Amino acid sequence: MDIIPVIIYEHFKKPDHMQEEFACIGLTNPKSASNLGSVLRAAGCFGADEVWYHGNRIEYAKKYATDTQLAAERVALVKVESFIEQKPIDVKLVCVELTVGATPLAEFTHPEKALYVFGPEDGSISQEVVSKADAVVYIPTHDCLNLAATANIVLYDRATKRNLVSRSDEQIIDSRDRNNVTKI
Repeated sequence: MDIIPVIIYEHFKKPDHMQEEFACIGLTNPKSASNLGSVLRAAGCFGADEVWYHGNRIEYAKKYATDTQLAAERVALVKVESFIEQKPIDVKLVCVELTVGATPLAEFTHPEKALYVFGPEDGSISQEVVSKADAVVYIPTHDCLNLAATANIVLYDRATKRNLVSRSDEQIIDSRDRNNVTKI
């Protein structure tokens, strides 16, 4: 297996309180350009380091990915052959899957370093990957969520539970679009 080197973006430095943290999203054979763009944006918003993917369906769709915040300039997008073989030993493998026996996300304690693997829009994570996972979590809903929506919820949950996002007016000002000038 050829290991594809991870791209390092020198101009993006993590805040001091996030230096020991590592979060990576793993997409299993994704097919939707809009989902890829939304996952990249979520990764940028919530401080994930990288987005990994495997499979070939996204190669065509990548050109059409919607990433209006240019998160791809801060978050590495890396093609891998195997999440299991590429994952560093100190990183926990967390599968996000609607499967019997999974832990509800609300009850899950996020590890300091995690690779969150998501299934494709039209399928599931392979049994091989799920069997090697350190944890399997799910989001309780009345139906299955969109891939990008699921990634957003998981990253938000991680950021809030691990205190990775500031809860201040300065954070609001830094995060909002230039057209958002509403006040209370």
